[in-house]
Parts: sequence; structure tokens; C-alpha cells
Amino acid sequence: MTSFALAWRTATCYRARSALATAGVAIIGALLFDMLLLSRGLVDSFADLLNTSGFDVRVVAHEGLPVLRGPIHGGGRLAADLRLLPEVEDVTLVRIEDAVIPGPADDLKNVTVIGTTEQGPRSAWTLLQGADLPRSGTTPDRCPLIVTRHLADVRGLDPGATLNIRIAVPGTASALPQIACRVVGIADFAFATANEYAVATTMSALEAADTTRGPDEADLVLVRSRSSAGGSAAARAIVRVRPDLHAYSNEEVVSQFNQNGFAYFRQVSVVLSSVTLVFAFLLVGTLLTVATNQRLGEIAALRALGISRFRIAAMLLWESALLVGAGGLLALPLGGVLAWRLDRLLRQMPGLPERLHFFVFNSSAIVEHMVLLAATAIVAACYPIWLAARLPIAETLRREVIG
Repeated sequence: MTSFALAWRTATCYRARSALATAGVAIIGALLFDMLLLSRGLVDSFADLLNTSGFDVRVVAHEGLPVLRGPIHGGGRLAADLRLLPEVEDVTLVRIEDAVIPGPADDLKNVTVIGTTEQGPRSAWTLLQGADLPRSGTTPDRCPLIVTRHLADVRGLDPGATLNIRIAVPGTASALPQIACRVVGIADFAFATANEYAVATTMSALEAADTTRGPDEADLVLVRSRSSAGGSAAARAIVRVRPDLHAYSNEEVVSQFNQNGFAYFRQVSVVLSSVTLVFAFLLVGTLLTVATNQRLGEIAALRALGISRFRIAAMLLWESALLVGAGGLLALPLGGVLAWRLDRLLRQMPGLPERLHFFVFNSSAIVEHMVLLAATAIVAACYPIWLAARLPIAETLRREVIG
């Protein structure tokens, strides 16, 4: 009889112990799987969010994380110069302003207004109803708007409705007049938070609404590089042309956020993964050790029948592998359900984009999960194997008979 067959007979013979060990490993393995998903989930989700925006380079006025806003003067001239670079395919200017939607005191809404020069289909939002923003000069509307679904639900807006907006001047009581805008579409914004009120309009409409800033200013320049060059090459080319600005490829943005913004979650993941591995080792190791001590007479009899130490050691190793393997397989669906629930809870944190996820399924997490549990099974079986290997056959059998 092979070592695996002996281990399988033992596992099926002691069903209660096997079920307890499998359930324990499944619960611990589910937590371990979730921590592995968390360790890269935010980074992978944020990278996907950036890549699906259609732009792979971001140009800002200040050094640091490219979410810091600072005015970039001469945006039109800058866009024209960047389009001449062989590494650049397209350039879009973005301007962001705070505004209010006038109404009763208990219904005054603060909104974020995004002005963009992008032409054609936009990837910064997903259109749900109505039409997209028109090209400049192709519509008589003074201020066409795309509004978030959340704002449309709260205010009961539909395509064609009129929405009054007043730009808020930071640090002062705004005296800018209201602008009557027409809602042309309702969309989900990629970088908007779950409860954020945001609207998008054309750059020309936003410049007309905000007379406190220069007519050719931008807060952010989005660049789409040519496929033959790539984002990193385009960023270097932009810095050579405009050394006073700072260009970041998507990879650099993700790297900076991974080092600063997401470091806390990565550290939590490492600590909790280590704790769960220790618990898995203690659980399997304790159960195997207790089971081995209870079966010393059986193991001594097998040795007396001519079964070698190697086969006994292999049997105990297979027992550990069966318990951990069965629990590890059950841990994957259990961890998936738990990750889904935890992700829904964590995404309710304020200030996070609605499409950002903490837990992202990937094949590398499954491989790491399997490797770590396999290592746990091997280490947990070491002490029981050592006990069985040094077992005195004659003395153990005599003690079993006398006892």
C-alpha cells in the first residue's frame, strides 16, 4: 500500500478530526487569500482606472503626486507644441473648478465642474442617458453639461433640463453670476466618489463662466502617447520641451501612489497574512502531532511489518497535504465571498473613486496562496515526522500491550 493510500485511509477513518482540520484551514486560508488580494488590489484597480481613461501621461505644474492642482498658463500653446512631438498622439486640457448649484439653504449643492477640450468619445465617464458633450462651435448651447447619475437622481434631472451653476471663488464670497446650463447627458464619472456631485462641460464654457482666471489656463494636461513610443518616452520628451512642467506616465503615477497612498494597506496585508499563516501552521501542526501521539502503537506496528521510516514520513506528509489542500480549495470560494463583502464596506470610505476596488482577483494571488499553504503543510508535518522517525518499535509495542 502506498503512502498516499495510507494517508487517505487515516483521513477517512478519523472523519471528525479531518473535518475539523479542513474547516479550520478553510477559514484561515480564506483570510490569507483576502490579504493577498488586498496587498495588490488597490494598486491594480488604480492602474486599471488610469489605463482605461485613454491617456497614459499626465502633465502638471508642481512636482509630486500628479493630483495636485496648479495653473498651467498658455494651455492652448502648450497643447499645440506637444502635438508636434513624434511621441505624442493627442493632447487634452482639463480645468477643474468648485461651484454651487443655487437653491434653498437646505438644498444648496457644492459641485465639481470639469472643463475639457477633448473631442470625440470620452473615456473619463460612461454615458448613461442623452448625448455626449458636443464639439466646440457645433452647438448653440452656451453651457452644455454632463452630470453624474447621483446629482441627476437628487435633483430629478433629465437630458434637456436646465441647471443653474455659479462658480465659487476660493477664499472669497463669490460674486460671479449664475450660468444657465443645459443638461445634455447623464453619466458615471470614472474618478468620481460615490456621493460626489460632479458635472463636465467644454473648456470654452467653463472659461466663460469663470472670469477670475486667465482664458487659457489648465490645471491638468492629459497626453495620449503613440503606441510605438509609450508613456515613459512621451513623458521624457515633454519634460525636454517644457522643463518647467512635470510629466508622469501612468506607471510613475501608480508607483508613487503605491509608495505613499497605498502603503498602509500593503503593510496591513503583510501583517495579517503572516498572522494567518502562523495560525494555519499551529492548527495543522497541533492536530497532526496529537493524532501521531494517539497512533504511536499503530505506527510502531507498521514499522514492525517492514514499512520503512521514509514511507511513514511520506504518509504523515500526505496527511498534512490532504488536510491543507482540501481546506485551501474551500478557502478560495469562501475568500471570494468574504472579499466581495469587505470590498463593498471599504468602498464606502469618503473621498474614494466609486470604481476603485480594494480586492481585485488575479492569478498571482491564487498561486501565492497555493505556495504559502503548501509550505505550511510541509512545515506543520516536520515535528510529527520527527516523532515517528525516532520511535522505538519494541518499547512502543510493549507499552501498548501492557497499557
